[in-house]
Amino acid sequence: MSTSFIYRHETIYGLLMRGLYGRHYGARYRAIAALIPEGAQVLDLCCGPATLYTRHLRAKSVRYTGLDLNERFVAGLTAAGADAQVWDLHSALPLPAADYVLMQASLYHFLPEPEPVLDRMLTAARQRVIIAEPIKNLTSSGNKVLARLGGRFTDPGDGASAHRFTEETLDELFRGYPEHIEERSLIAGGREKLYVLKP
Repeated sequence: MSTSFIYRHETIYGLLMRGLYGRHYGARYRAIAALIPEGAQVLDLCCGPATLYTRHLRAKSVRYTGLDLNERFVAGLTAAGADAQVWDLHSALPLPAADYVLMQASLYHFLPEPEPVLDRMLTAARQRVIIAEPIKNLTSSGNKVLARLGGRFTDPGDGASAHRFTEETLDELFRGYPEHIEERSLIAGGREKLYVLKP
C-alpha cells in the first residue's frame, strides 16, 4: 500500500494534527499521560512520531516501547533514545507484555474487524488498556470533497483510511467488552473518546 504524504514527513504530520485539534491538541495527550504512573512499562501501538512519549511520558521515567508500521517514525523514535519497532499489527503475532497498552487515534485502521487487535491488547496488558479514538474527523464530513481528502491524506499505508468510527459505532464495539470497561469519557474538546479497560 502507498503511504500518504503526511505519514512520510514527521513535521507535516505534527502540523496537521495541531491544525485538526487546535487548542485541544495538547489536551489529547495529557488525558492519556495522566492515567499512566511514574515508572510504568508502556506499550504504545501505532505510535507515530511518539509525541505522547517525548512530551509527556519521558519525564515520568516510563519504560516505553513504541510499535508502528512506518519505518521513518520508528527510526526517529529510536534516535530519540526510546525502544521502537516496526510492527504490522494486522498480523496475529502476540504483542509484547506491558503494564499499560495504549493506542491513540488508530483503532480505525483495523475496521471492519477491530476485535482481534483489541483482544491482543487485553492479553498483553498487565494493568490497563487505554484507547482514545477520534469520533469527529474529516472523513465523516458532509462535504464529499473534504471527506475524500481526509481519507486520501491520512492513510498510513494500510489501505484502511476510508473507514472511521462515530461515537455510536465506537460505543457499539465496546459493548462487547462490558466486563473490561473501567472508564469512558470524551477528550480533546469532544473530538476523541477515551476508553480505559481492565485486562
